[in-house]
Amino acid sequence: MRTKPARVMYDFAAEPGNNELTVNEGEIITITNPDVGGGWLEGRNIKGERGLVPTDYVEILPSDGKDQFSCGNSVADQAFLDSLSASTAQASSSAASNNHQVGSGNDPWSAWSASKSGNWESSEGWGAQPEGAGAQRNTNTPNNWDTAFGHPQAYQGPATGDDDDWDEDWDGPKSSSYFKDSESADAGGSQRGNSRASSSSMKIPLNKFPGFAKPGTEQYLLAKQLAKPKEKIPIIVGDYGPMWVYPTSTFDCVVADPRKGSKMYGLKSYIEYQLTPTNTNRSVNHRYKHFDWLYERLLVKFGSAIPIPSLPDKQVTGRFEEEFIKMRMERLQAWMTRMCRHPVISESEVFQQFLNFRDEKEWKTGKRKAEKDELAGVMIFSTMEPEAPDLDLVEIEQKCEAVGKFTKAMDDGVKELLTVGQEHWKRCTGPLPKEYQKIGKALQSLATVFSSSGYQGETDLNDAITEAGKTYEEIASLVAEQPKKDLHFLMECNHEYKGFLGCFPDIIGTHKGAIEKVKESDKLVATSKITPQDKQNMVKRVSTMSYALQAEMNHFHSNRIYDYNSVIRLYLEQQVQFYETIAEKLRQALSRFPVM
Repeated sequence: MRTKPARVMYDFAAEPGNNELTVNEGEIITITNPDVGGGWLEGRNIKGERGLVPTDYVEILPSDGKDQFSCGNSVADQAFLDSLSASTAQASSSAASNNHQVGSGNDPWSAWSASKSGNWESSEGWGAQPEGAGAQRNTNTPNNWDTAFGHPQAYQGPATGDDDDWDEDWDGPKSSSYFKDSESADAGGSQRGNSRASSSSMKIPLNKFPGFAKPGTEQYLLAKQLAKPKEKIPIIVGDYGPMWVYPTSTFDCVVADPRKGSKMYGLKSYIEYQLTPTNTNRSVNHRYKHFDWLYERLLVKFGSAIPIPSLPDKQVTGRFEEEFIKMRMERLQAWMTRMCRHPVISESEVFQQFLNFRDEKEWKTGKRKAEKDELAGVMIFSTMEPEAPDLDLVEIEQKCEAVGKFTKAMDDGVKELLTVGQEHWKRCTGPLPKEYQKIGKALQSLATVFSSSGYQGETDLNDAITEAGKTYEEIASLVAEQPKKDLHFLMECNHEYKGFLGCFPDIIGTHKGAIEKVKESDKLVATSKITPQDKQNMVKRVSTMSYALQAEMNHFHSNRIYDYNSVIRLYLEQQVQFYETIAEKLRQALSRFPVM
């Protein structure tokens, strides 16, 4: 087969164990097999390394090996120039990134204004196993219990490929098995984003996602006439103020039965989960990238009004190991339960379609329909109908400030508890058990010394001291295991809320931007840029936005109260049981000592 040169258009990081080849933008590679199938080709780099590369990531060069823009340079010369150019661009980008970080820090609230998005990262965590994130989802997480939420409002593109890549989910031949029967991939850290670039995040124009590429609140506030959407999101006034209308019956979704599947004759592997809504009991199967797609659609459509927390992060290596699969499934379950509990999200067409599609055709049709949805971003407010009088601008601004103040304070409190919890976890699984073990060994050593005295009357004492030492060794094991029984759930709950709270700077920024536009409306009317009727419409629409914010906060508060009541009760119950167990063991050790 005749080989062809090709220029790499986008960075691609290979997944270990998948016969892929890592390539960088601007690199020249040789195509050894252009039609592997499933949107992949086989290539060889200048070092002689061979592997699979996404077809859409490369551009085939003329057969003479010259780029049409290379001005006669050879492929090798052009590759050198391109790599030099790429290095320079990367250095400039890195410097700009560093300057930005120095200027703004990593706090989403540092950019808390109408014109800025909360671009942030965080790396709090607990436990001992590694798990990471990438790009927008942080890369420096030191443990397996913390999926650091990068900015959840930042669009990151579908997890893999375009429609063609998605369609191959339905192509054969495939094989699947329970993950416990499969061979584990190489163990290692998990990196997302920076370790694997998505073609869609680089290729798909942002205007395909109207909610992300929105020009601003003007799109909603200054629209001459809002279309009458088929979908309506009513807002009523209840005992605690504006609230969403909750469905008459609620449901959850059980995430279970992870299976390892493969495609491309076993060259690529993945984990597929079974989802079973409790209201239908009919199961559908989804891969992680499908969850990622749902997250992005919900974020694009509802993110201006409703906080959509990030998913647990994608892992490159070790992702077929049982412990990782168990942890990811637990977090996907928590995420799906959150979405099911939200009265707007759970009833939305895209969410229902994700859970209830019946075949390939229905899935593809629903997927493409969701991606073309124009009622997204700020335009989601056009679907909302408050059953209440319009608010004046002063009250709207006060409500917005109150939400901002509370969510910022709660964000600080949640992060503090995560930090303290992480320190306590490390102490309980490290130094503290070792101290108890030292006490136990020291007591047993003392009993051994006493036994060497030859004195006949101290056998009972020596046996009691030995048992006391063993008791302290048992306590050491109890201390090391206890965080998994109580602190784990408290930390997970806090981590979920950290994800929620990280969404609010953008949401509040959208509302503040709308308020500022209304404040400027008098000048616009005076200069005949808008009519008095336009101004009246702006006030009405920003009032709708305020009602939506209040309704969402009432939902947030009701869930917060329920969640923290449940998780702290569980923590205290487990702590009581833990200390009672230790007290009982100490009482038993004490009972062995002779009474003098």
